[in-house]
Amino acid sequence: MKDQKKYTSPQSFEGRIPLRQAIPLGLQHVLAMFVGNLTPLLIICGACGISSDDPQLLTSLLQNAMLVAGIVTLVQLYSIGPCGGKVPIIMGTSSGFLGVFNSVVAQMGGGVLAYGAIMGASLIGGLFETVLGFFLKPLRRFFPPIVTGTVVLAIGLSLIGVGINSFGGGGTSVHDFGSAENLALATIVLISIVVFKHFFKGTASTACILFGIIVGYVVAFLMSLFLPTTGSVVVDGETVEFTKAWVLNWSQVAQADWFAIPQIMPIKPVFDIRAIAPIMIMFIVTAVETVGDISGCMEGGVGREATDKELSGGVICDGLGSSFATVFGVLPNTSFSQNVGLVTMTKVVNRFALACGAIFLILCGLSPKLAALVQIMPQSVLGGAAVMMFASIAVSGIQLITKHTIDARAITIISIALGLGFGLGSNSQALSGLPEWVSLIFGGSGIVPAAVIAIILNVVLPPSSTPDTTK
Repeated sequence: MKDQKKYTSPQSFEGRIPLRQAIPLGLQHVLAMFVGNLTPLLIICGACGISSDDPQLLTSLLQNAMLVAGIVTLVQLYSIGPCGGKVPIIMGTSSGFLGVFNSVVAQMGGGVLAYGAIMGASLIGGLFETVLGFFLKPLRRFFPPIVTGTVVLAIGLSLIGVGINSFGGGGTSVHDFGSAENLALATIVLISIVVFKHFFKGTASTACILFGIIVGYVVAFLMSLFLPTTGSVVVDGETVEFTKAWVLNWSQVAQADWFAIPQIMPIKPVFDIRAIAPIMIMFIVTAVETVGDISGCMEGGVGREATDKELSGGVICDGLGSSFATVFGVLPNTSFSQNVGLVTMTKVVNRFALACGAIFLILCGLSPKLAALVQIMPQSVLGGAAVMMFASIAVSGIQLITKHTIDARAITIISIALGLGFGLGSNSQALSGLPEWVSLIFGGSGIVPAAVIAIILNVVLPPSSTPDTTK
């Protein structure tokens, strides 16, 4: 009984709570981001063709993604020197880079070479963000909510099309893309997520995306018992048989090992300016997003503003964590925006509890069988979850923007940033008369131009004379 005095509540930032409480609370946070941590990797590997060309490599990458997320989260929670803000943030594979990564893959023609170029650019970009973290205090004034909100909104909008691509079965390269089976399966997953989110409580509600995907697995298995699993299509005058996109390939899970040491450098970095230029700018954008995540987490969960030291340490951890991730062939690791909403809702900010969840991620990263189980996920199941996840990022951006009065100045910044950003991103031919490096940076994705324009306009436009009535 005397030991109980050492324990604190889950709402206490510091201190320790009993393991019987810490483990489920930590798992709750990890389960809420578990799928989102692996989704970007599945999408980019699919775009590069890695999933079909080398399924064993994809399994290794998924395994490494869980391991890296757990390690970087522990560093963020407790810090190593200046790296880590000691804030209640869960780290994971960033979905904010997807728009830029897809652009790089399209320009480089896909394949392992394109993925290697993403790794090389992420290694350099992570080190660049680390440097930004050391100078964050004087730079904070350039990133008010109107800028961070516009950037987050741009990220969410750019990803919705990617989610719909998965919703239909995985893109036009899939023979049964847009089939009734794929659309029905994705719709069932989406409805299940809504039901778990709003009609259940506790872990079922906070981890609604994970439970919705589990429903998708069950439904896909049942479909295979009653529906044909193969089809045929005529290609160049020849009839080609194919396995439908929603079919679960259980043989990959059976062949995977229960335990394996993570592979170092499964894909060697390639340093290509076509990837480095846009991804470097995206690391500035993600630094802005991390500042918003930490600020929102501390205000919503702890009830105070984040200190300069917490913000600086958090951004440094973002940068070094992303560079560290490339050693294992994993996409950049940054603060998870979904975790901010969960902290605000549950008020669970105890670092010891979150550390228990991070340790669970590390253990999962040592099991290829679990990675293979995620790998066989049908694209339509992923799409049913991705549509809601990506749209929620856009909504988070709107919430940041509306923290203060939307005056004429704010409307100008948002309108020009989104209008020009997505205009150039969707029609890069408009830049064909300019030097090639301009098209490489601003063409193909609306995120980078939207972020740059928002930052510049915020500096150039004079402050509004209208008082802020929302404070």
